Amino acid sequence: MNNAPYVVALTGGIGSGKTTIASIFAKFNINIIDSDLIARKIVQPGSYTLKTIINRYGNSILTKKGCLFRSRLREIIFQNDNERNWLNKILHPIIEEKTKNLTIISKSPYVLWVVPLLIENKLQYQADRILVVNINKSIQFERVRTRDNVSITHIEKIISIQASEEQRITFADDIINNIGTLENTFLQVAKLHQFYLKLAKMKQE
Repeated sequence: MNNAPYVVALTGGIGSGKTTIASIFAKFNINIIDSDLIARKIVQPGSYTLKTIINRYGNSILTKKGCLFRSRLREIIFQNDNERNWLNKILHPIIEEKTKNLTIISKSPYVLWVVPLLIENKLQYQADRILVVNINKSIQFERVRTRDNVSITHIEKIISIQASEEQRITFADDIINNIGTLENTFLQVAKLHQFYLKLAKMKQE
């Protein structure tokens, strides 16, 4: 018997609908481990991680309330590969450790691990199954522009440092086409959920 939880990694580009899809899996009582949420928690005011970032960039990286000024940090790392690599080296080991701990204590039949940069950070081999969210590029741009109130140029910069759709599909075991109605997306998730339950059970036998 294998006691390690079955892990499904959910990935996709910015604005592809990963949060919406994860919320549907959660309705089936599946534990969600979201890398972005973990990343936000480890840079809360007073944290060692935030202090390390302040030491490098100064207090200009903070909001008036002492929180991390995320948009300002994004501007820095999008313009400089060295700074992005430095930040990744600080954050990723901590995120990875917390992800492993949350996976171990999970009680659901399988775990949905939401990782935007799964392929970029070569984490695909840490999952049993890879689920990729596919979306039309025009819809993707409009979603991000409306949600984050940023320019098309800014969105293009974000997309340029992410894996391409073709690269994600190369590693995909399953694909959700998130271009229709919410009901259509729900039906796709429900079908995959039943499939993952069977795979998780096989792993435990």
